[in-house]
Amino acid sequence: MRIDLHTHSRVSDGTGSPAQVMREAAEAGLDVVALTDHDSVDGWDEASETAAELGLVFVPGIEVSCRHRGISIHLLSYWHRRDDDGVELMLARTRDARVDRAREIVRRIGQDYPVTWEAVSEQAGGAATVGRPHIADALVAQGVVPTRDAAFHSILIPGSRYYVPHYAPEVTDAVRTMRQAGGVTVFAHPGADARGKVVTTSVIEGMARAGLAGLEVDHRDHDERQVTRLSRIADRLGLVRTGASDYHGTGKRNRLGENVTTPEAFARLEAARA
Repeated sequence: MRIDLHTHSRVSDGTGSPAQVMREAAEAGLDVVALTDHDSVDGWDEASETAAELGLVFVPGIEVSCRHRGISIHLLSYWHRRDDDGVELMLARTRDARVDRAREIVRRIGQDYPVTWEAVSEQAGGAATVGRPHIADALVAQGVVPTRDAAFHSILIPGSRYYVPHYAPEVTDAVRTMRQAGGVTVFAHPGADARGKVVTTSVIEGMARAGLAGLEVDHRDHDERQVTRLSRIADRLGLVRTGASDYHGTGKRNRLGENVTTPEAFARLEAARA
């Protein structure tokens, strides 16, 4: 059984529809796949329907943008109740902050490069969550940079003159909120230090006390050193070790199934739903 628990559609910053992501997952030989769009569950119904037609096990999920003392943290949650008041309030505030932030980033970049909010909105299409990936795509469309990755490693890199912080919930509060809504939470790419500063082990310990279920250990942004470190932390804290692609379609180099979660680990996550 091949299990990928971290994918994105164009509901957030992927390039394919939820149905297309499921079709591509089936073509990649996956058996279980989660859709985890940023701060939105709008793709669940379409993905679930297509997955059922294809014989895939669909896991409804989300990737919540969080923070701890200024450090960005992404939290995956699976199977939570989509209509939970606490979850809806938290996500609405986060989405609104993302749009305000994106507008300010575009204003700053527009002083030096030919990019407008209209161009970014066109790239976002009907996405529920507008963010930096859509700005990157607008920069690519204008010929400013060759790829989305190039935009993130230059113009959109944290610390650049165009970078703007935004509101995000404290990560332990987010863990508790999702858990209270029936969710099972996993810390996404916790050792991705090439993206920016990562949190210390003590923060992961605090998340575990708040109800964190797992660590996404096997991820393309983790080198061997981080995989070893995170595996030891997971074992010591009794957290489930997961692996996933973090697939975004043509927007990034990540490929479905390039990292997977074992059936045994998936069974532990399912058991944590209780």
